Amino acid sequence: MKNHLIATVVSSLMLGSISLFAAPYSVDVSHSSVGFKVKHMMISTVSGNFSGFSGAYDLNKGVLKSLSGTVKTSTINTGIVKRDDHLRSADFFDVATYPEMTFIMTSQKGKKVTGNLSMHGITKAVTMTIDMGGEITDPWGNKRSGFVLNGQVNRKDFGLNWNKAIETGGVVVGDDVKMTIEVEGVAD
Repeated sequence: MKNHLIATVVSSLMLGSISLFAAPYSVDVSHSSVGFKVKHMMISTVSGNFSGFSGAYDLNKGVLKSLSGTVKTSTINTGIVKRDDHLRSADFFDVATYPEMTFIMTSQKGKKVTGNLSMHGITKAVTMTIDMGGEITDPWGNKRSGFVLNGQVNRKDFGLNWNKAIETGGVVVGDDVKMTIEVEGVAD
């Protein structure tokens, strides 16, 4: 009985000390961004972003312990209304049927973050490179941290197949989409 009590106290202290070093954060959307780039007509690049997103993560000594995020697909913005409307249509994101994309981290090993990206009704493992920005206390006493994720996906892996052939060869929209996710979080 006495040994069981001692083991319980020691376990509680160890778990409590671990949680002292971990910090849950909410993504500060006013200081974060979700962007992408894709080739257009094989000769140039179109950039865009999503303005509607949210996320949370847990950080322990500069290492992510968890990360999840949600993006509202209807908030896609490339700066051209006609193109954005086409991207929202059934040819691409089909926002009426698939209003959100999600990412849930499964591991971090060094500078590689792997997780499940769900988009357009399909979930696939994706690995991105992380660049940690650090942790600070802001002038108002809030604990903040930041990092950047860079990765690439093939849009066709997620059922975004629309395209047109170009008379001179190639296609209108490239298959590879480069993603840049810049995150600043505030400790909960």
